Amino acid sequence: MTFPARMDWALALLCLALMPSVAVAKRPNVLFIVCDDLNTHVSTSGYPHIRTPAFDELADAGMTFRRAYCQYPVCGPSRASFLHGLYPQSTEILDNKSDIRDVRPGTVSMPQRFKESGYWTAAVGKVFHNERIDPGDVAWNQVLRFENDEMPMVTPIREKFEAEHGPITEGRSRRRWREFYPTIAPQTRGQQPGYGPSGLQDKQHKDGKNALKICEWLENKAHGQKPFFLACGIHKPHVPFLAPDKYFAIYPKADLKLTPASLEFWRTVPKIAQTKRYEGFGFEFGVENEELRREYMQAYHACISFIDAQIGVVLEALKRSGHWDDTIIVLTSDHGYLLGEKFMWGKVMLFETCDRVPLIIRVPASISNAATTPGSSSEGLVELLDLFPTLAELCDVTPPAELQGRSLTTMLREPSSRGKEIAYTVVTRGRELGKAIRTQRYRYALWPTGEELYDLAADPREETNLAGSANHSKTLEAMRMNLTIVESRAVSKRR
Repeated sequence: MTFPARMDWALALLCLALMPSVAVAKRPNVLFIVCDDLNTHVSTSGYPHIRTPAFDELADAGMTFRRAYCQYPVCGPSRASFLHGLYPQSTEILDNKSDIRDVRPGTVSMPQRFKESGYWTAAVGKVFHNERIDPGDVAWNQVLRFENDEMPMVTPIREKFEAEHGPITEGRSRRRWREFYPTIAPQTRGQQPGYGPSGLQDKQHKDGKNALKICEWLENKAHGQKPFFLACGIHKPHVPFLAPDKYFAIYPKADLKLTPASLEFWRTVPKIAQTKRYEGFGFEFGVENEELRREYMQAYHACISFIDAQIGVVLEALKRSGHWDDTIIVLTSDHGYLLGEKFMWGKVMLFETCDRVPLIIRVPASISNAATTPGSSSEGLVELLDLFPTLAELCDVTPPAELQGRSLTTMLREPSSRGKEIAYTVVTRGRELGKAIRTQRYRYALWPTGEELYDLAADPREETNLAGSANHSKTLEAMRMNLTIVESRAVSKRR
């Protein structure tokens, strides 16, 4: 840029100083929504037994990725992976306790890089796994977490308890209350897990509060003149499976569709592929308890409809604020969840239901070189760690050189693009790793004590392990080689 010879140099310097902020302001905003423990029981993933109109609305405006996979089916490792764009073997976060700042100092997260690049960044709810490992003001201009209000059923019981023992926030009474609370009702069991109608309104749940805070930031223009990166961490359907009563009424237990569990399956699969989380849910391995299973499924589905409603609230606020046409929206989950299939419950496994996640990305028409075709979808393989390089490219943010994900902008432009050749997921068993890869047709898993191979085209429920089949020996050999190749890449950026 040139200036007239007589222009005051102070004014010229002021113009130059203002130029970067003007350029930054033209960059798109980002709304990043991540759910917790949400599997593919949503309409956009082809599940017909549940109502998710907000997911549908976003899918109608953007692109649905039907074969998106997490890199570790547990909250902490998965979030560390996609928030830093690295495979778990590179982040070295393989549990819910480790902090990447301890094991890999200096690693830059996605919100940190956006903040450093001139974005106003803010988060509500669970984005990083917990408050202890959240980077705080290094990554966020504002970050908040809420709690549910007290359930009405609990209030009189608590008041009676306090009259006898003293305040539940102090000393011995606090410990006694903590021990007593899970015995009140199924809703108070926490991770055991609890489930049932909460008696609360949407706005009294932490996810309702999360949605309303995002609305407030948008309406009050908390970002000022900067582009914004808003992260909305949706807690449900993580246990306890609590939601307002009205969402339970949508799903009569008798109408729920169950996938029968099979013991035959476990005769060909390494036992190490299991977990014993079913015990915490009150089940016995190999014994079908349909009544209890329906209780949990109803609660899980109620939670999904509840969070869908909160997501709808956020999308409406984005429209009211005038930012629908200049904001990129990402909606996904940290990993999937088993609900009694194969007699297994929860996560920490390498099955499709644990590792495949919903993923919808909407890029507005204002980003002409990568705008999504409304209502488009892709069958290409993608990984959650691809989100960091994708958003960085779309927003003209320079990503860290060490990122291991691959930008999805080509797929956003052209839905028929193939995507990746392989998606990679790992999980620990003690000090050992279970490792799985997916290709367009097969899933292969390698455990310290055995292997799994499934033809996902012919056997989408993964009921027949082909690892011992002579007819599939060449496929097995090819998958072993592919695993070796992708694993070498997954650890190549370790410091």
